[in-house]
Amino acid sequence: MDKKSVIEFFNRLAPQWDSDMIRSDEIINIILDNAMIGESQDVLDVACGTGVLIPDYLARKVSSVTGIDISPEMVEIAKKKFPEENVRIICADVEETDPGMLFDRIVVYNALPHFPEPERLVSRLSELLKSGGVLTVAHGMSAEKINNHHSGTASAVSMRLLDAEELAMIFSKHLKVMTVISDDRMYQVAGMKV
Repeated sequence: MDKKSVIEFFNRLAPQWDSDMIRSDEIINIILDNAMIGESQDVLDVACGTGVLIPDYLARKVSSVTGIDISPEMVEIAKKKFPEENVRIICADVEETDPGMLFDRIVVYNALPHFPEPERLVSRLSELLKSGGVLTVAHGMSAEKINNHHSGTASAVSMRLLDAEELAMIFSKHLKVMTVISDDRMYQVAGMKV
């Protein structure tokens, strides 16, 4: 999977991304609770797309949200949706870009299969956490549903979603693992930088 194909794929989907979005507020709240997202935090939303979680962060009164995505079309939509001063949207590859600050919380939501080297991603994101910061990787559906979903048109730009225990092993090399969930409703691994 090459990054150019990923960019082209998501640029194509960007115009209808929000209208096609299926979300469960209940599951998103569980994910954000497990990620310990709350007031006065600087949050990095990795592969933010059109910013589907940005209203959820702002509702929790975070200090700032930095969204980063590799797709220029997704970023353009997110920038138009969120003109707030405490929201910054960057078009870049998170594995190769310095966002210019460290973060209290980093969230990778519904995106892990589009990163070909999960270990490299977790290592890089761990470097961007403040001490006591939390990294969470989550999906708003089961691993089985994610893998089935990506077996269609997205197969060229997706990897198999790692078992949560496999991802937790990668996390444990960099962070203290706090949460490991993989059930029929959701998937999440979270860890803290100590």
